[in-house]
Amino acid sequence: MDFGHATDDATIPAGADLRGAIVGLARNASIETSTHNVADVGGYAQVLAPGTDVYVTFLPGTPYHHILSTAARLRQVGLNPVPHLAARRFASAAAVADFVARLRDEAGVGRVLLVAGDSDAAAGPFSSSLQVLETGVFEACGIHSVGVAGYPEGHPGIAQHVLDDALDRKIRYAEAHGIELFVVSQFCFDGQLVLDWLDRLRNRGVTLPVRVGAAGPATVRTLLAYAVRCGIGASMKALGTRPVSLTRMLARQGPERLARTIAPRAAELGVAGMHLFAFGNFADSAQWIRDVASGRFDIVDRGDGIELAPKGERRL
Repeated sequence: MDFGHATDDATIPAGADLRGAIVGLARNASIETSTHNVADVGGYAQVLAPGTDVYVTFLPGTPYHHILSTAARLRQVGLNPVPHLAARRFASAAAVADFVARLRDEAGVGRVLLVAGDSDAAAGPFSSSLQVLETGVFEACGIHSVGVAGYPEGHPGIAQHVLDDALDRKIRYAEAHGIELFVVSQFCFDGQLVLDWLDRLRNRGVTLPVRVGAAGPATVRTLLAYAVRCGIGASMKALGTRPVSLTRMLARQGPERLARTIAPRAAELGVAGMHLFAFGNFADSAQWIRDVASGRFDIVDRGDGIELAPKGERRL
């Protein structure tokens, strides 16, 4: 079944009904993988729509050639590789230029996600993603679609006004150099926090397309562990703040509630689609995208609002 092309940054059509808006979020979804999963890439194309953006993470200690080989394999099976470029991990401007050129030549990369990286110390001259952007490496290599990070809950180590200024400077550079900038947000569990953040962006005059980061299906224990590791704070209450049993901790939870909350305002707020963080379980996240994109879900009333559930699966 054709689930639609998932790489367009066009926003969800205005006026779509709730169900249609939710389907649109999934049809335009992107997803992350790591170089550790390169052996499984052949199976990705059996689940994901052709052309789906698959982001390749740049984890600490990952050799460049592993990212190159993963990106090339994704291209071979008909998916669109979007490598992460972590500024602090590059030893020099020449290293960035060589890597970007090889991504273009060996894997047909035309879109990247530029981040600072979570290393405490920079390996070279770059401490921020803005510094890499301003080298001109992307336009020199013919890459004109560049993603940058967004933080619905703020950043634990960077003041909000600093984040705002950095984004504004990236926008000015992109506009002056023919780069199509877009935002990929950190995962968040609370849809209302995401909407508030999007409202703030738009009220500041930021019109960039936004891919809303969401945690893919995982156990509550896994979600909590990644939330702590990534500095996710306020939205953790959406997972439940009361002490829970081991059974509850091992129960699986997906981004249904987040999708349902965001969908009614997706077009208004310029949401280009969801971006799923798979947390090592790519298969379940990819299947979630496929099921929702093809309409295999119900909108059910659980007494605490409307929530998504896969068809035939009623949640307690």
